[in-house]
Amino acid sequence: MFEVSLDTVCFIIRKCREFQAKEAVVIPDSPDGPEDDWALQVLADHADDLSVQELRATFEDMEPAEQAEVVALMWIGRGDFDVSEWAEARSEAKSAWNPRTADYILATPLAADYLEEGLDACGFDCQE
Repeated sequence: MFEVSLDTVCFIIRKCREFQAKEAVVIPDSPDGPEDDWALQVLADHADDLSVQELRATFEDMEPAEQAEVVALMWIGRGDFDVSEWAEARSEAKSAWNPRTADYILATPLAADYLEEGLDACGFDCQE
């Protein structure tokens, strides 16, 4: 069903949890205004963070279609799409793809939870 491997998605979930669980990381639910590039500011403050570096390297090693699937899984877990709309979610994520996918995932509050919920909706999990 997926082009991206389950192991890769589970690794991304772990790295998101590691990064977003740190006390110094504060990702607002919404920006103060449309001119604020708050996500890039937050991530720039943590550019030397090992979790951020590992996650970015993982995304750099992935094909755009695999990156889009991670985004589609997150959208399903967040409730933007139902699992029955997988093809549509994946297609929309492919259309919206850009080279900053890792930053988009990292800057999404609860990204790890959404990814887990998306996997669960598709009948998968990260349990060994």
